Amino acid sequence: MSPVTTAPAQLTAADAQLRHQYLAEVLDLLYPAPCSLTGEGPDRVAEYLVVPHARRPKLLIPMGSRRVAAAAVRRFAEPQTRLAKFKRDAVVAALRTGAWPALLRDRVRINAPSPGADSIDSYLERHLQTPLSISIHIGPARANRKPVLQLLTPTGRTFGFTKLGTGPLTRRLVRAETAALTALSHIDLKEVSVPQVLHTGQWHGHQVLVQSALPIWRDRVPLGPERLTTAMLEVARAVGTTRGWLATSPYWADLRNRLVQVADHADGAPLLDAARTLIDRSGDVPLTYGAWHGDWAPWNMACVEGDRGSDVLVWDWERFTPGVPMGFDALHYELQRRIQQDADARACVADVVAQASTLLDPFDVIPDGREVTALLYLVDLAARYLADRQAEAGARLGVLGTWLLPVLIDRVRRLT
Repeated sequence: MSPVTTAPAQLTAADAQLRHQYLAEVLDLLYPAPCSLTGEGPDRVAEYLVVPHARRPKLLIPMGSRRVAAAAVRRFAEPQTRLAKFKRDAVVAALRTGAWPALLRDRVRINAPSPGADSIDSYLERHLQTPLSISIHIGPARANRKPVLQLLTPTGRTFGFTKLGTGPLTRRLVRAETAALTALSHIDLKEVSVPQVLHTGQWHGHQVLVQSALPIWRDRVPLGPERLTTAMLEVARAVGTTRGWLATSPYWADLRNRLVQVADHADGAPLLDAARTLIDRSGDVPLTYGAWHGDWAPWNMACVEGDRGSDVLVWDWERFTPGVPMGFDALHYELQRRIQQDADARACVADVVAQASTLLDPFDVIPDGREVTALLYLVDLAARYLADRQAEAGARLGVLGTWLLPVLIDRVRRLT
């Protein structure tokens, strides 16, 4: 994995409250009893500064070394706007110079009444066999939110990231990413660089994945559309491709089963109806099926200088899936890119479907199958949102009826 990034949407008051609650949950999870958050006593297990503050926590950085603290901020977050980069650099400078009390006033102290307390720090040091410090990411509200830890050496070098699956969904996703990275490690990828698995296991019933850090800190290289497409094609073909009619494909059989499982949701029934209508009208379209990353978005990748001129770094492989229609990654990337820049998510969906012919041209999709592929992608994405219960988790776009579903239903009805 490489540094966590998020789209630059403004935090709402509700999200800030959820982040604050999640901060306490994460600390209780990472430092279970007999550790305590009282901040009293001499036996301190860990101490963190809260960035930017406890009311809207985004990152916890370890105290004790200016160098490590500055590196934790510099190497973890990859700003998506100039303002975010300016704020990040200001915090880094304050940490390096010792002027941080003017910017960072909230801290967390964790104590243990006994020296044998099994914190996440001690678990990782024991299994990785190296001293380390960790910083902790506090992400926005969503069903698949999980603790993500940056691992740093005593000199401030970022060498890995840890994900913890703490519930049924996140445990499944962490296991899926472990399997995906393990499979990709046996494939000679030339266009894409992916993290390596450093450790996998369980701690206090939580699924643990430690993966190497991609060199996100290298100088950026412009990423043109041709290079991006080439990288996506490599992933799509990584585990082989098949071809066949949509209605009789294993992909549709799997998608139909997933749709049936969420049919009792308010948006589940109309989604299933739209999917069945799509198949009734376009089931005889021949498609090519390959793999997709599953969440290839601007904040899950970077193009940097490397030994081969430039490296396309891609992380967060927990949604990697083989056997899907070719071109899903291109559609997803374009939709996420647009949503990152435009608050009107419904218009973004409509624009992506309208551009399906151009977006899918390099992916061996016949002209009659391009709009069908775009609509299938929307069905697949909607099924994921419902299965994950994103709306109940407070995700910004969790309610499909406000943006994705109306466009999907309208375009399916217009199919001939």
